[in-house]
Amino acid sequence: MQPEQLFSLFSDSTRLRALMLIQAQGELCVCELTFALGESQPKVSRHLALMREAGVVEARREGTWMFYRLSSGLPGWARQLITNVHERIAGLGGYAKDLHKLRTMSDRPEARACG
Repeated sequence: MQPEQLFSLFSDSTRLRALMLIQAQGELCVCELTFALGESQPKVSRHLALMREAGVVEARREGTWMFYRLSSGLPGWARQLITNVHERIAGLGGYAKDLHKLRTMSDRPEARACG
C-alpha cells in the first residue's frame, strides 16, 4: 500500500466515516454501519469492498453477518495514520454524530472474538 492509495480512500466521506467508526469500535457489522451512516446497504458494502481490496479492512462472516475491522496486514505507518486521524476528528460534528447514532441502535449483532 502506498500513501496515495490510503489518502485516496480518505477522500470519500462515506469511506472516511465508516473507517472512523471501525477504528472507534474495533469491528462492526455492515448493518451497524448502514444504520450509523444513514446510507443504503449496497452503498456501504461497495465502499467496504474498495477498502478491503486496498488492504485497509478485512471481513469475516458470522452466520448472516459480515463484520469489518482494520486489516491485520495493514502497514504500521497506515495503522498509525488512521489512529491519528481518528484522534483528531472523532469529536467533530459529523463523526461524533455517527458514533452517537450507532450507540442508539437497538438489537446490534454481537461480534464474538475471532480466533
